[in-house]
Amino acid sequence: MKEEDKLSPWKNKLHEIIYEADTPMGKLFDLILFVIIIFSVILIMLESVKAIDAEYHEILFVLEWVVTIFFTVEYIARIICIKKPSHYIFSFYGIIDFLSTIPLYISYIFAGSQVLLAVRAFRLLRVFRILKLARFLGEASQLKRALKASRAKITVFLFAVLIASVMMGTLMYLIEGDEAGFTSIPTSIYWTIVTLTTVGYGDIAPITPQGQAIATIIMLLGYGIIAVPTGMVTAEFTRQNKDKSNDDEPGRYVHINTQCCPTCSKEGHRDDATHCYNCGSLLNE
Repeated sequence: MKEEDKLSPWKNKLHEIIYEADTPMGKLFDLILFVIIIFSVILIMLESVKAIDAEYHEILFVLEWVVTIFFTVEYIARIICIKKPSHYIFSFYGIIDFLSTIPLYISYIFAGSQVLLAVRAFRLLRVFRILKLARFLGEASQLKRALKASRAKITVFLFAVLIASVMMGTLMYLIEGDEAGFTSIPTSIYWTIVTLTTVGYGDIAPITPQGQAIATIIMLLGYGIIAVPTGMVTAEFTRQNKDKSNDDEPGRYVHINTQCCPTCSKEGHRDDATHCYNCGSLLNE
């Protein structure tokens, strides 16, 4: 690696604190950040209550500025201590961090922009780093593969459910009519789907014995319909676990840490990794 491509010692230290959660300082920083994020979300909730905002508006406004300044400094620090800032700026977390920082600034230009402050709730996703849930990324990937492998079966199943809903909804429209609230076929299909998924808003209900009998059948079918896609994914998940047990190294556990690449900001590296799996850069300089 070229000398000019390397981060200076203080930037390396800052990167370790901000981007990694496996070090004492990194854990402390993430914990402080998480507390401030929760505090900022509580502030937004309190500001939405008109009675509280009317009485404590000035205090809430000052506290909002304190949180905004902290997020601003953090955002700038994240850009400074990475070799390629664009990788962070245009990443998911980078966009969320930016959107949660600017609302108070642009409120002086565009009225009503404070509503963007609600975006700060998405920063709670950083709890995954603090609680070191990255070690479960392998299991999450396996579940993702199971869902992907089952998508064809699930699609066919949902299409069949949709056809059944149209048929049942049309039948209920013919039986019940306007008196019971089944004013049109789309409305009747809406009722069928609500009943089939066991949601049951209660805004529409059959009043004839024939309609109530069909509603009973739909309710019973609803429990089976909920179980079918779950069974498909579970079966695929079990099959993948079986295939995994037949590997050359069965039972081997690979620990994934929270180490972040100083070049591209990718996380989820193995403990024994020396280079980034995404860009190939050296992890520890």
